[in-house]
Amino acid sequence: MKQYDVVALGELLIDFSPYSTNEAGYPVLSANPGGAPANFLAALTKYGCKTAMIGKVGDDTFGRALVRTLEEAGIETRGVLTDPDVFTTLAFVSLDASGNRDFSFARKPGADICLTPEEVDETLISDTKVFHFGTLSMTDAPASDATRHAIRLARKYGALVSLDPNLRKPLWKRDEDAKNAIEWSLHQADIVKISDEEIGWLWGIGPEAGAEKLIREYNVSLVYATLGPKGCYAANGSHCVTVQSPSGIQAVDTTGAGDIFGGSAMNRFIQYGKNPSDLTEKELRRIVRFACTAASLSTQKHGGIASVPEIAAVEQKIKE
Repeated sequence: MKQYDVVALGELLIDFSPYSTNEAGYPVLSANPGGAPANFLAALTKYGCKTAMIGKVGDDTFGRALVRTLEEAGIETRGVLTDPDVFTTLAFVSLDASGNRDFSFARKPGADICLTPEEVDETLISDTKVFHFGTLSMTDAPASDATRHAIRLARKYGALVSLDPNLRKPLWKRDEDAKNAIEWSLHQADIVKISDEEIGWLWGIGPEAGAEKLIREYNVSLVYATLGPKGCYAANGSHCVTVQSPSGIQAVDTTGAGDIFGGSAMNRFIQYGKNPSDLTEKELRRIVRFACTAASLSTQKHGGIASVPEIAAVEQKIKE
């Protein structure tokens, strides 16, 4: 029996989000704990799963705060290392009138990309049902090597592999490098959460065609193609569903919404205790409806980890 439901590897960082403007017109920023894998695990943990994080932070105020935040959220942190030689990565978020965000990063290097293969906690990966990663850990060595090593371990120990490509163009030297890393990662994954924008950028096709391509050509078992505020198209080879996001929710900050969708969907999937390809159409629809609702509600607060809604609020919104 595996001890953990999901172990994730990747970036832990601070998101600086604007919440007001000073007299000179400059944004006043609020520091929020984040990093896509951490946001993903926060949703899973809040909804009852047992999780653990693998990564690296700096030996600084923000790094210590991030580890403390994960611990308070119930996420196992023994796989998170502290490095005195580098700073914790910082992300600066700008928001438009609709709450949609754009990112710039202080990461030259940041602690998250200094994780080495030797520092990956094999005991965590050997003891999990699902291993999750994104491609921000593949922009630079040694973290890219550590990510590949962790995926090999996940395969060795029979874990399902989950991927969110989470494209952030400013972190890649060239678009070609990003595409190569994402293509390689997609070939490793059993479950993929990918946005319609990422599908269009990769292949110039729509979300439905992209999901079918991943199942047919990449041997992915379960695909969530998210459609921003419009919802999600999901497919598992046997069934496909389109679920709209709930109406009447005014977005304040969409940071982490995709990660919270992914973690919420993974939570519901794990509860069914099935192989991804064995989900019925009804089960697939329930998974996606819960995830769309949780992600939508999360946009009413700033940040990622702190914005995961209570399960009662999600269930109440679904009833409405």
